[in-house]
Amino acid sequence: MQFLKEPEEDVGISLTSLIDVIFLLLIFFMVTTTLIDPSKKLDIQLPEAKAASPKTKSIPVTIELGKDGKILLNGKRVNLKTLESRLKALGSGSKKKTAIVRADRRLDYGRVVRVLGICRASGFYDIGIAVK
Repeated sequence: MQFLKEPEEDVGISLTSLIDVIFLLLIFFMVTTTLIDPSKKLDIQLPEAKAASPKTKSIPVTIELGKDGKILLNGKRVNLKTLESRLKALGSGSKKKTAIVRADRRLDYGRVVRVLGICRASGFYDIGIAVK
């Protein structure tokens, strides 16, 4: 006596929807990483100005001042005490020293002036203030 076999169902996962989700995630991460600017380490709101264009030919030293008191010199964290010695070490070989100060607009004016004075005392006479 022969029994009839029921046809077996082909069990599997549909990969079409998974591939669609993977491609959407890939596009999302590609777009969001291109919007990140690696030169900006701190969350700084720059003040606005009508005419702002850099006129320097040399590579400037970048000093960032955050609203919470953090100071970054070329992306590395420093404090006010070590800022002058590090600036002197950075500008020791060049004749024309250039510095760009990126200070948050909510920051105390006296702190910005103190950093500008440290730049001047370190031999940086071409000092720019970054604005929007």
